[in-house]
Amino acid sequence: MRWASVNRGLVTLLIAGLGGLLTACGSGGDSNDLLIDYQRDLARRLDLAPPSPASPDNIGAFPGQRERLVTIPETREGMLNVFALRECHITTLVAERNSTLGRVAPASQVWRYELTLWQRLTDCLASEVPERLAEADRERLERLAATKTEQLPRAAWNGLFGSDEWAGSFSRVSSPLPLDALAPPEAQLESLVYLQALTKAASHDAPTPDLEALERHLRALDQRPYTAELLRTLTLATQRLDEASSLAERALARHDGCLTPALEEVEHDKSLARWLEALEGAAHVWLAGLEPLFDSLDSPPDAVSAYQREWLSREYPPAPLPAFEAARHHHQALRQALAFRCR
Repeated sequence: MRWASVNRGLVTLLIAGLGGLLTACGSGGDSNDLLIDYQRDLARRLDLAPPSPASPDNIGAFPGQRERLVTIPETREGMLNVFALRECHITTLVAERNSTLGRVAPASQVWRYELTLWQRLTDCLASEVPERLAEADRERLERLAATKTEQLPRAAWNGLFGSDEWAGSFSRVSSPLPLDALAPPEAQLESLVYLQALTKAASHDAPTPDLEALERHLRALDQRPYTAELLRTLTLATQRLDEASSLAERALARHDGCLTPALEEVEHDKSLARWLEALEGAAHVWLAGLEPLFDSLDSPPDAVSAYQREWLSREYPPAPLPAFEAARHHHQALRQALAFRCR
């Protein structure tokens, strides 16, 4: 199932659920400590030696900028032809883009330029200006507006995927999420919603983008690499659950292997169960919010498609979230088998 936008209701439930979790675990704790403490407690109750926790594999590297960008044919028009469309207020804009600074502008600024140019051309075409233009200039205006409309999805892609702020969200220089910060940051959720609308700026039902907000939302994403932190937490939890499952499997292999007290009778186990549930919910909310941005092009670059499938998919089994869900369900099944044997 695909989510077209961020599910805000689930975010509220996640935050509420975390309140109960923190009451049991203490604010600001370390997620890895919680998981290792669980392993040790489980080993003690099964009369087994605790496992030696291994470091999970590193998360994948986000593709380099060149691998993330798509080609957009350059639009060439002489300044005299552009000047003939001066009533459309594009003369200064084109001159700034063709300047030395304009040619080396950051991706986000180029995106703003393309959006502004597209808006001015389409607004001009819908005004009374074309009636005052010579036929050749009117045809040029129509051609430029059609070209920029057709190119806008690719310009939006390059503006987002070429930006350092966007790439920073997937940085390998990151740590797992702390216990009290599983839910996606509200400011970053708002940024995803805004960016989703901005990538659809040329569609008829999309709102007019607020160009002044673009830099603010990109800066919000750059505040912390939440995507990378989430992926690290999922891979860490999967590793620790697999290690705990090995304990349970060893206990089941013994004739007297039994888990007492049962799952519902131990507060520590219930705290962990709530934490795992909150992590899974946070992952679904955030990854669902990323999907429309990664799916905004019919044919995205191969490197980006591969990264999305291997690290951000909610369906591809080896990806962090499905792998975590599989590890969680497998461990729950083992716990139930041990509890049943005790009865």
